[in-house]
Amino acid sequence: MRAPRPVRSLRWMAGVLFIATGLAACAGGPVKRVSEPSARIQQLAVQADGRWSLQLRIENFSSMPMRFESVDLGLTVADADAGRVQATPGLSIGPESADVVTVMLAPPAAAKLAVADALSAGRSVDYRLSGRIVAAPEERGSRDFEVERRSALSPAPGLPGVLR
Repeated sequence: MRAPRPVRSLRWMAGVLFIATGLAACAGGPVKRVSEPSARIQQLAVQADGRWSLQLRIENFSSMPMRFESVDLGLTVADADAGRVQATPGLSIGPESADVVTVMLAPPAAAKLAVADALSAGRSVDYRLSGRIVAAPEERGSRDFEVERRSALSPAPGLPGVLR
């Protein structure tokens, strides 16, 4: 037995409405969101002249590529001021990806001693990065992002003078 004509037309209209709603949802494409980036020290290598070579890992948590224009972060190591980590990387990092820039730093004596003590004792050392990163989506104006990161570095086995 066939359904009466009004019931069939209601089903047909409901099906068309369902398909149209699905197509409208797809038309917008992926959501583009800008999230706060982060930075952390990937490696600290003590140089022969006492300066530090920092590999700073910049992390893009946005769903679109971001252009990172500048980094200005205060560094504290074992509660001792270690100076400012400043760079103008001018690099583009893809969505939900990261890249590394190398920054040279001439730390004050207290920070040098804290790192030397950690290296000689074979133990980790706490650090804090605090400041700002200037970044922008590929085709928009730049924004300042506040960064606050606490972590620790440990001696790298087989690499004298290196913390990771």
